[in-house]
Amino acid sequence: MADALAYLDDIFFQAKITETARILGVVLQICASPQALAAELAANKPHLIIIDLNAHTNPFDAIAIASKEGQGVPLIAFLSHVQTELAERARAAGCAEVMPRSKFSRDLATILARAKSQS
Repeated sequence: MADALAYLDDIFFQAKITETARILGVVLQICASPQALAAELAANKPHLIIIDLNAHTNPFDAIAIASKEGQGVPLIAFLSHVQTELAERARAAGCAEVMPRSKFSRDLATILARAKSQS
């Protein structure tokens, strides 16, 4: 059972998140499509869902699925710091937290530790 789900398709950033999760002992499942996210949410209820708003597949489909299927699960999204309109759209769509990629990277261990502390 995953402590956290991450919806992203950037393989370099995926490696960073995966390695940080491994070091912290957080069970992380990467989902590269809205369908994969839906399947993971149907199989278990994680303690955290992370969404890359710059994913090539529609991240707003992922937000809709996460909001519906993962009710009550914190939803954190990240994006480029200059994408203020996209950030507002994500908040309106149901993301509890939206942060610039730089802040997300800096705070990644703390963010992932939240998922572990709830398991």
